[in-house]
Amino acid sequence: MSLKNKTVIITVASSGIGKACAAEFARRGANLVLGARQYVTLCEIAGELEKDFGITAVAVQCDVSNEEDCKLLINQAMITFNRIDVLINNAGISMRALFKDLDLVVIRNLMDVNFWGTVYCTKYALPELLKNKGSVVGVSSIAGYRGLPGRTGYSASKFAMNGFLEALRVENLKTGLHVMIAAPGFTASNIRNTALSKDGQAYGETNMDEDKLMSAGEVATIIADGVADRKRTLIMTTQGKFAVLMNKLLPAWVDKKVFDLFARERNPLIK
Repeated sequence: MSLKNKTVIITVASSGIGKACAAEFARRGANLVLGARQYVTLCEIAGELEKDFGITAVAVQCDVSNEEDCKLLINQAMITFNRIDVLINNAGISMRALFKDLDLVVIRNLMDVNFWGTVYCTKYALPELLKNKGSVVGVSSIAGYRGLPGRTGYSASKFAMNGFLEALRVENLKTGLHVMIAAPGFTASNIRNTALSKDGQAYGETNMDEDKLMSAGEVATIIADGVADRKRTLIMTTQGKFAVLMNKLLPAWVDKKVFDLFARERNPLIK
């Protein structure tokens, strides 16, 4: 499927994977509706993409945890372009804390953004997506297939997103709606820097070697290709594919491997 002149909505397009997706879809000729809380930054990104690629890009201030903001984001797409072809549910926040130490507000915040943000945006975009046989994309994680220590809320929210999108796909097997779950590996972005600590404050640093991780640009290219080819699921790394497969076959063995992996991270939470 050509993406030229398609209308693509991307949530949290102000940085990381969302910003990279905006550039990649613009490069392929799509018009964009970009949502994020950082409105000034978003306007700058939209202006640069219009100049570089000759497309139309609209910036909308949007907090996806707020249902009304999500409704306004979708309405702005219709006001500007009178159609919606692709919705990229990219909004996401992470966490780093053991559950025993955790303020429950952290899990609520993660569910509000990662799960409910996807539900709100998809609900309001769905009539147009059905009309145009368009695509709903959820940017998930291996944490949505395999629970990770120190990330109970993150894993819960991504499991919830995956379940929601799988059910939506089955409901629409005969309507022409395309539903895709995209699960990057560990990606060099600011999601770990902004991950929530046990009391809900931004953690402020990463515990991984960012130079060895996937780039946001690589992830964006794979997502755009997946939309064009109407793929069902994208698990983007060999490590991720192996983890998902072995979690089905030998879950107890994977428990030990995951424990060992996270026990080796910088300033580990488990030992």
